[in-house]
Amino acid sequence: MAENEDGQEKTEQPSAKRLDDAKRKGQVPRSRELNTMVVTMIGVVSLVAMSRAIGNNLSAMMSRGFVLTREEIFDINAMLAHLGEGVAQVFIALSPFFLLVVLAAIFSSVALGGFSISAEALMPKLSKLSPLKGMKRVFSARGLVEMVKAMAKFLFIGGTTILLLWTSLEQFLALHAMDISQALSRLSGLIGWSVILLTTTLILIAAIDVPFQLWEHKRQLKMTRQELRDEMKETEGKPEVKSRIRQLQREMAQKRMMQEVPKADVIVTNPSHFAVALKYDPEHMHAPKLLAKGADLVAFNIRKVGAEAKVQVVESPMLARAIYYHTELDAFIPAGLYLAVARLLAYVFQLRAYRSEGGDYPELPDDLPVPEEYRHV
Repeated sequence: MAENEDGQEKTEQPSAKRLDDAKRKGQVPRSRELNTMVVTMIGVVSLVAMSRAIGNNLSAMMSRGFVLTREEIFDINAMLAHLGEGVAQVFIALSPFFLLVVLAAIFSSVALGGFSISAEALMPKLSKLSPLKGMKRVFSARGLVEMVKAMAKFLFIGGTTILLLWTSLEQFLALHAMDISQALSRLSGLIGWSVILLTTTLILIAAIDVPFQLWEHKRQLKMTRQELRDEMKETEGKPEVKSRIRQLQREMAQKRMMQEVPKADVIVTNPSHFAVALKYDPEHMHAPKLLAKGADLVAFNIRKVGAEAKVQVVESPMLARAIYYHTELDAFIPAGLYLAVARLLAYVFQLRAYRSEGGDYPELPDDLPVPEEYRHV
């Protein structure tokens, strides 16, 4: 099992952050066997498919290149022009083949781990030039695996080549009975298809190497439990920092809540342990809304802010506790409390009218009906 430098076992799968950091450093899974297989197969198949067109172009180029007049033979400039023309024709004839091979090399190299350019991976490191570390890499477990893979590839491809030659031996021996043009055509076909069949053996090698490289990449990035805990602390923050953040969030929320208290129509108290501030606008609300609520010190601050804003304070312990426990901030009161709150607001609005217009002094109803399921003793 893998261990880190401190000897701790790496038992945990790499986190998403660990994988992202590794990719940023250029540590992505790569399979040379996949790259070799794709480039070889694309190169061989395209060369066989284009062989006739490439042969005709090269043959025409050779014919034109060796047909020279006496003046051209003794003219250096003419010979250079013929050479340049021949090189250009060869490049044009072979350019589709080269283009396919280059595209195959690019796409096969990024097919497994994706496209990744890392400036850190490109930076020169003196440790890579150390002969001692180089010997350690050669004689490491990974070096042993690479050696076993190389031997297995050699035996597999060599055995396939021998088997292919053995099965095609009669066809090769039959070439001596053909005329030269027919024999060359037959030989080119045999060689082309033999090479195609031989390159298909690379598919099996790549099919084994790709899962191994993915497994090896994940194994190298495995983490110890301590590394996982340290990363979580770094990502999510230390517990004391998180606690401080939550405290600040609560303070900000209370500050915003206190700013809503002066807008309330009434503050219902317990009288000292609980306080809730209610607002009701018949034109824009279908029910009274809870603007603020709190217990103990928060309740004291709600009453204090309400008193400064001249918001009516009413003592109703049962109703205050019911609203406190069953209504969220900035939410409408539950339907079960409609009747009790309606009577309370009616008293507040009558008291407001008395203060502005006079008349009979309203009395606070002493029978505010709070259903049993909303009562908290």
